[in-house]
Amino acid sequence: MDKDSIILVLSCLGLVQALFLSIYLFTLKKGNKKGNVFLSLLILGLTIRIGKSVLNVYLDISPWMRNIGISGILLVGPMLWFYGKSLFQEKSSFSRINYYHLGPFFVFFCASPFIPNTADFISYVIYISVFIHLAYYLVLSFKLLMRFSSSSNSKLVGWYRNLIVGTSLIWSFYIGHLAGIIPFYIGGAIFFSLLVYVFSFLLLRKHTFSLLKYQDSQLDVATASSLIRSIKKLFKDEELFLESSLTLDKVAEKLKVSPRNLSQALNENEGKNFSEFVNSFRIEKAKKLLVSQPYSKEKIATVAYDCGFGNVTSFNITFKSATKQTPSSYRKAFS
Repeated sequence: MDKDSIILVLSCLGLVQALFLSIYLFTLKKGNKKGNVFLSLLILGLTIRIGKSVLNVYLDISPWMRNIGISGILLVGPMLWFYGKSLFQEKSSFSRINYYHLGPFFVFFCASPFIPNTADFISYVIYISVFIHLAYYLVLSFKLLMRFSSSSNSKLVGWYRNLIVGTSLIWSFYIGHLAGIIPFYIGGAIFFSLLVYVFSFLLLRKHTFSLLKYQDSQLDVATASSLIRSIKKLFKDEELFLESSLTLDKVAEKLKVSPRNLSQALNENEGKNFSEFVNSFRIEKAKKLLVSQPYSKEKIATVAYDCGFGNVTSFNITFKSATKQTPSSYRKAFS
């Protein structure tokens, strides 16, 4: 396989992944539904633009098709800004009038057959104007990020910052190519492919959606930290985790907080859901029992049940995931 074929494959893989991610987000029912749609359209806009680059290199496409690709950039900027608004819950300022920001995209898209795209001066001015439009929304998005960076969840702030940086890098690549600084035109498609896979990894992680789930919560950082200290003290003093039927509602009732706030505090501060948090205490207890003298002759099943696990299989899987050893091998190594 020659170099051009490898570049084409890499570019196409990125485009396919981007389309999959866009469709996935558009149809996603959990979390911030409006935000998911905005992010889906943001990715779609970039995909349209990068797809145009790939086709333009390997095929002789018509001017109107090139214009369709360029129109994607006019979709990216507003969607990046809209997505930031949805993340940081600036509900009071987000009304239907905001959708007028999509006017340039619809006008350009519908007028694609009539807009010049023949490498002349007018075409050049139009192309530059499209990227100035994106630059304007990158600035708006950055200002939005700065406004909420100190009062919002740090992981959500980091996620949105990464989106702004990634979009800015793509913008810089095409401007660099236009200025003659970057000669490798198709490199934009390869870079986009890399970004898509990085963003897919970050977005599709369970923890990212856990954070998005709690966007409308009023739980502040100080209260969440206090909750974590309280539940750890409760588990240490009363060893509630030894109850196999322990539930989030029961612990929340003891701490006199809502189950939702307790779940949010665990996700944001410990990076774990309630079940994972409880199992971490059970595993620490099991490690002590496995090497203790009173349990030296006991079966693994006994240790599992005494640590709060409902069955041996669940205990074995959780223990190996946490220690990279089976309970039996751990006992032999540390007894």
